Amino acid sequence: MNKRKALRIAAPVIIILFILGIWVFKNYGTKVEEPVAPSQTVGEATAAPTSTPAAADDFALEATTLDLEQLGTYKMPIIIDFGADWCGPCRAFAPILDAMHEEMLGKAIIKYVDTDDYSEIAARFPVSVIPTQVFINSDGTPYQPSADIGIEFLSFNNKDSGALEFTVHQGGLTAEELRAILADMGVAQ
Repeated sequence: MNKRKALRIAAPVIIILFILGIWVFKNYGTKVEEPVAPSQTVGEATAAPTSTPAAADDFALEATTLDLEQLGTYKMPIIIDFGADWCGPCRAFAPILDAMHEEMLGKAIIKYVDTDDYSEIAARFPVSVIPTQVFINSDGTPYQPSADIGIEFLSFNNKDSGALEFTVHQGGLTAEELRAILADMGVAQ
């Protein structure tokens, strides 16, 4: 009978410790997004990144934080790719994303978010599979693709107002497809 009583006490304690361990594991080392002072005025929005740390981080491919308000001050289309190192399609898409990042520097902001390392950023977007790309126009509105673009997108609307909140693509894209999307977003090539 004492073993049963001990088991009744030990089981909830073990469950609580397990949940606490998961919480500590997920939150240990979590980066807190700090406000970044704008380094350029809106009039300078199309300028290439300056040498200030804030501007360099804004144009870096790898995102450790993501301040859409700050990125919006540059008045450039934004593409955010969500992926992970262990994901085969993400690894296949990575060289294309890297090349497009270099090619479009100063014309568009292209960011990569590792969903394993920065799950708190991914949680702010409708990411259910990886890779997933989120597209934002230069004026900060969600991208609405032209009917003839020929690429499948998902639209996420506000449940109350019905307004478009996010336009995403799930899976990898070719460089040509990315160029076509950026051209449709108004980027001169």
